[in-house]
Amino acid sequence: MDDPRRGPHSLARLFVSRATIALVPVMVLGAVLAWSYRVEARQRGVAEGRSQAALVAETAIEPQLDGRLLSNGLSPAENLAMRQLVARAVSEKDVLRLRLRDLAGRVVFSDDGSGYGDRPEDEALDAAGGEVVARLTRLNADSNDTGPLGVAAVEVYLPLTAGSPARRVGVVEVYLPYAPISHDVTAGLHRLYLDLGIGLALLYLALFVISMSVSQGLRREVRLNAFLAEHDPLTELPNRALFHRRAAATLDLARRRGQTAVVAIVDLDRFKEVNDTLGHHNGDRVLTELAQRLAAHVRPIDTVARLGGDEFGLVLLDTGDAEAALWRLRQVIDGEIQVEGLPLSMEASIGFVVAPDDGSGVDELLQRADVAMYLAKAQHAGVMRYDPAQDLYDTGNLALISELRHAIAADQLVLHYQPKVRVSDGSVEAVEALVRWQHPTLGLIYPDRFIPLAEQTDLIDGLTGWVLTAALTEMGSLPPAWAGLTVAVNVSARNLARPDFAEQVVAILDRVGVSPERLIVELTETGLLADPDRAARVLAELASAGVLASLDDFGQGQTSLGYLSQLPVHELKIDKSFVFDMLVEPAHAAIVRSIVDIGHNLGCKVVAEGVETEDVLAGLRAAGCDVAQGYLFARPMPAERLQEWLAGATAAASAQGYESRLLVEADLRAR
Repeated sequence: MDDPRRGPHSLARLFVSRATIALVPVMVLGAVLAWSYRVEARQRGVAEGRSQAALVAETAIEPQLDGRLLSNGLSPAENLAMRQLVARAVSEKDVLRLRLRDLAGRVVFSDDGSGYGDRPEDEALDAAGGEVVARLTRLNADSNDTGPLGVAAVEVYLPLTAGSPARRVGVVEVYLPYAPISHDVTAGLHRLYLDLGIGLALLYLALFVISMSVSQGLRREVRLNAFLAEHDPLTELPNRALFHRRAAATLDLARRRGQTAVVAIVDLDRFKEVNDTLGHHNGDRVLTELAQRLAAHVRPIDTVARLGGDEFGLVLLDTGDAEAALWRLRQVIDGEIQVEGLPLSMEASIGFVVAPDDGSGVDELLQRADVAMYLAKAQHAGVMRYDPAQDLYDTGNLALISELRHAIAADQLVLHYQPKVRVSDGSVEAVEALVRWQHPTLGLIYPDRFIPLAEQTDLIDGLTGWVLTAALTEMGSLPPAWAGLTVAVNVSARNLARPDFAEQVVAILDRVGVSPERLIVELTETGLLADPDRAARVLAELASAGVLASLDDFGQGQTSLGYLSQLPVHELKIDKSFVFDMLVEPAHAAIVRSIVDIGHNLGCKVVAEGVETEDVLAGLRAAGCDVAQGYLFARPMPAERLQEWLAGATAAASAQGYESRLLVEADLRAR
């Protein structure tokens, strides 16, 4: 059996990778902080050099000046004093170079004789304007300097003031050695780096512990999600997806060993009564108990799954007498169950196939087991093996149903529409959507070939969903003149059996953006009677949303009039078998009149199907029928053809009246 949990080595690798990923931002943070500290240290060094230069200017240089502008040059006394001052400062390595400039930026004094005659520098001009400019550089780094590149230095330009009253007389350019400043500024930087490293290590350790804790929780969550993705949350049995994979694996193993494999579908009988009588929570308890019983009475190599609702799936490897084994399992299900102090005895219908005799593919075997199960339920046979002689569908149709699933996804289906015309004035009030399958090799396939097949499986849900979406989308794209046209869509009894069917219909209406009043769901009497209570609930939900309901093929079933009066049905459709020959069969004519009277008395609109002649139409008009549908008006046609038909029919009806419109429609049909 499949284990959804990861292996220990895989989890270890996942943990290491997450720990490594967590280390990356910590290292990036450390690098950014270290770079920030170093930049801050450089800025502090430059600021320190600027302060030292200002101190030199204020205490050593400005007192030597007599207040004259430096553009007049230095007096001999000033020049001598400056040389003595700079010589001492350079010898003590407090200053690397010192120049005095006038307010135009020209050098008037240089301790090493450099800079005379050079173009004034922008920094000197800025200082002459009153700014202080300081930057980190190297001695002789300027383009106009000569000599080898020197040591790192703080280059400072600042204005000089002298005289009484004091005034700006020039600019001093001084190069201070950066090494002593850097040593002072960065004396604590290594200690700071050490503290930073320790702090980041502690941060990573905290993140590591948090990540480990979160990872353990995530691993538990992953294991739980992986389990829920493949198992039924109520019974904890494998779900349909896992059942399909295990069935494929068992079939492959049986083929390699030369053994047989049994695929069976188990459906509980009258389980709905348990839910309705004891409540769904007790129904869940019954399902859980039966699931545990089944799982306990099969071998580890076999598979028990819950396929949905009250339906279970079985895969048994090399059982010998498959039917006897399944009868034993059915007896396990039949065992008494205590619910709310009440002893319950459940029964089940089981259909099964044996591979490879009954097929080889999982989908094929499941389809045939499903057919056998429905036959077992219909015949109250308990356990029944698939018998091709009792299958309503030949091998070609079985292959066709497997292709239909792909046809829905590949958008191979198309819709044709047949108008529903008011008998009184000939106006079109609705159309019925009829699905066709444009098969890539078989051509256009009509619904009687594939709808009955789809109704035997859950595929009918996907098919109905596609028809609803496509029909409403095409109705929504009609020109404004037909923006209110209603569309009727046939639904299956199997659709009505789904408790969320009404929600799905409303969701499609919301997604497509079509008003609910433009949709009519058509269901047959037999479909209604398959599960009357559930059908009534679904119809009530649809009616509350604004969706209309039509009872199709009325007259063939055995619907109680009392029951019918309680249903939110909008219209009754007279079965075409009564309409077609109502003029030559007095009994059928009487039935038509009776249905019209019943429908009107119940507040329903009455629609007659199969109208092919004007005489029949006249008879329906005389009987008071509201709406007619049939080849007399139009055959089913694609959406683009429908627009042309509607335009032509409307124009003819407006210009010439109802009878003339029928002539136009006949001409359109001939074309």
